[in-house]
Amino acid sequence: MKLCVALDLPSKKENLELLESLKDMQQVWVKVGLRSFIRDGAPFLNAIKAINPLFKIFLDLKLYDIPNTMGDSVESIAGLNVDMLTLHASAGKEAMREVMARLKAIPNPPLVMAVTALTSFDEKGFFEIYHTSLEAQVLEFAKMAKECGVNGVVCSCAESLAIKTQLGDDFLTLTPAIRPFGESRGDQKRVATLEDAKAAKSDFIVVGRPIYKAQNPKFVVEQIFNNLN
Repeated sequence: MKLCVALDLPSKKENLELLESLKDMQQVWVKVGLRSFIRDGAPFLNAIKAINPLFKIFLDLKLYDIPNTMGDSVESIAGLNVDMLTLHASAGKEAMREVMARLKAIPNPPLVMAVTALTSFDEKGFFEIYHTSLEAQVLEFAKMAKECGVNGVVCSCAESLAIKTQLGDDFLTLTPAIRPFGESRGDQKRVATLEDAKAAKSDFIVVGRPIYKAQNPKFVVEQIFNNLN
């Protein structure tokens, strides 16, 4: 199980200071989300690598558009030398197939993860948008993604084990909203602890606020690593 540290602080300076405190931890994946990328752009990714070239970059933009635009976008993203990216499974099979076809021609392409249901959704909120049950649709999205050659899905720990059981352990799951040691859930509905993530066979976990709001972020990351396996 790999740790992705979410860079969701209010400024580029604060995000880079956080990474400076973690620069000796070569196994860290760094999640750059929508706010940070819109504000700081591609130079921010270069600044991350300047701190530690071994940091893996997870660019979490959750692409959702027509297939051709998504294909063009992932070609541009691949040029940024990131290691993982996200798109929405609800963009459909044609879009996911287009993305994976474009990446086939690129050496060492990034992993592609399809977002199933945002962890801010509860059952009621999900039904209002998709008019079906959350668990059933997440599994359906995961099946679609695997059929299209996508590497894995973004889901909550509540769905990860069912996806692994039905689609195999080689189909990756990335679980956000991890509160490693039972911290406050904040605006997330479907949160989980490290133990939950282990039981759910998560391949990647995303931890944000419990790390970057801590007085000693490095200590928290060390504790997470000590409990990963």
